[in-house]
Amino acid sequence: MESNILEHLQEFLLELGRGFSFVARQKRIDVDGDNFYIDLVFYNYVLKCFVLIDLKLDKLTHQDIGQMDFYVRYFDNEVKDIGDNPSIGIILCTSKKDTIVKYSVLNDNKNLFASKYQLFLPTEKEFADEVKKSKTNI
Repeated sequence: MESNILEHLQEFLLELGRGFSFVARQKRIDVDGDNFYIDLVFYNYVLKCFVLIDLKLDKLTHQDIGQMDFYVRYFDNEVKDIGDNPSIGIILCTSKKDTIVKYSVLNDNKNLFASKYQLFLPTEKEFADEVKKSKTNI
């Protein structure tokens, strides 16, 4: 998925919105001799902050959330400049459970987000069912 995003980087940046620039893929950070890799790093010139994206090929776990919280804290302390705003962390996953979100730092931190993605477009019936479901939740 990461390679696919990079292949279509221009379209992906347009999807993200205004002001995004690509910084790194598999950005290595070294903490006390241990290496960690952030899937995608962007900088937004409008928001004046780094945007870190972690791509998960499975459901969201509390470990994923803790990992992203670690990355964001590292960037805020070690990478961002004085004039920059706090970094934003986004986890893209295939599914997420509300309870995991409720009892994690995602619930309290306004700069950490998790969003699910689909590897394929839904069928017409699946799409119609989702629209009906969303209308009843309003």
